[in-house]
Amino acid sequence: MLNQLLSGDLPRSRALSATLLLILLGLALAPFLTSGARPLNTAATICVYIVLVASYDLLLGYTGIVSFAHTMFFGIGAYGVGLGLSSGDPTWGAAFAGLLLALLLTLVLALVVGLFALRVRAIFYAMITLAVASSFSVLASQLSDLTGGEDGKTFTVPELLTPGFRLVESELFGRAIDGKLITYYIVFGGCLLLFLFLLRLVNSPFGRVLQAIRENEFRAEALGYRTVLYRIWANVLAALVAALAGALMALWLRYVGPKTMLGFEVMTDILLIVVIGGMGTMYGAVVGATLFIIAQNYLKSLMAEGSAALEGVPLLAQALHPDRWMLWLGVLFVLSIYFFPVGIVGKLRSRKITARSPCN
Repeated sequence: MLNQLLSGDLPRSRALSATLLLILLGLALAPFLTSGARPLNTAATICVYIVLVASYDLLLGYTGIVSFAHTMFFGIGAYGVGLGLSSGDPTWGAAFAGLLLALLLTLVLALVVGLFALRVRAIFYAMITLAVASSFSVLASQLSDLTGGEDGKTFTVPELLTPGFRLVESELFGRAIDGKLITYYIVFGGCLLLFLFLLRLVNSPFGRVLQAIRENEFRAEALGYRTVLYRIWANVLAALVAALAGALMALWLRYVGPKTMLGFEVMTDILLIVVIGGMGTMYGAVVGATLFIIAQNYLKSLMAEGSAALEGVPLLAQALHPDRWMLWLGVLFVLSIYFFPVGIVGKLRSRKITARSPCN
């Protein structure tokens, strides 16, 4: 049953299996294990970024395509839901209409980018996608009447998802079954289904062809595969999943804005998470996104506590000043690359393979 659910792609490492199980249980039970808005927001962000990073790894890790347009599709999905709910009554019909239009726009743009850009190679394609994504971000910022400009736009959600809604009057394990809790489980459930879809995709014959293209496109083409067509389909599928992840993020935040949804910082975070977790493995997105988002949200507060505890040692206290949290985040990234050159998941799996080798 588990093997079928994971499409035959088992973790193949006890340490990785335990880590993934811990992350799954932590995210599934987050509303009941924590209190306050910040931990729950962190858990929801992890869910969305797992899917967003996994969809990008379909391009980079499995197909060998370097694209900087992924945040554009993420933002289109977010703006689709946001504008749909802010244009009139916040109904489910408006939300789905906005999402449908966003997915159609994503499909068209992904096809256009794929048809005109995937015939060029390496850095040239990356630069084309960067130009397209930057143009779209500028456009979203300038259409202030529609998108809210640089300030973005807040919107209301259907009554079922509002904090004042109560599904039942009684509490469950000390937690009210309100709209916020329902929204979280919509995000969690949606991201889980999208991740399992990507896992099935990369372990299908289609996914095997993508990996063959990554390893040697000339040989894959010589075997009769239309590699350009496969690369275009990979681009389209990754874009559609990214748009759905953006829609879930907008639904959670009740806000869309160019910096949050379309900023290049989001693309940088995606690239860092892919490298930390490990390219060419869906589980790398799970581990990398969890570690990165937790560090991004809690490293600054942990440094503040450490700096306060080391007041007697001025040099160390200044080194751990919370204003320097980005420096230490960079140090942690460098250390992760040094100790895990193939990513955390790649390292854990290689250890398992080494342990089984008859030479040891």
